[in-house]
Amino acid sequence: MPTYEYVCESCGYRFEAFQNMSDSPLTTCPQCGGRIKRLISGGTGLIFKGAGFYETDYKHKKAKKAKEAKKEEPKKKENKAA
Repeated sequence: MPTYEYVCESCGYRFEAFQNMSDSPLTTCPQCGGRIKRLISGGTGLIFKGAGFYETDYKHKKAKKAKEAKKEEPKKKENKAA
């Protein structure tokens, strides 16, 4: 559920409210009963919580192949020198 930030136009009270995206915006200040407006925020981005999120889950296959090729390259040189 998104968090929306509001500010009262009368008393300047700022607060946050957890609301569904389908809910109508709040209209009255909980402190003075005046008009409030919802502020536009930049958001917080994506937050992963819990187990099961790994660095390798979102890597491209090309990056993985390039990394493997770099690992194998020194091994090939060592075998040629021997």
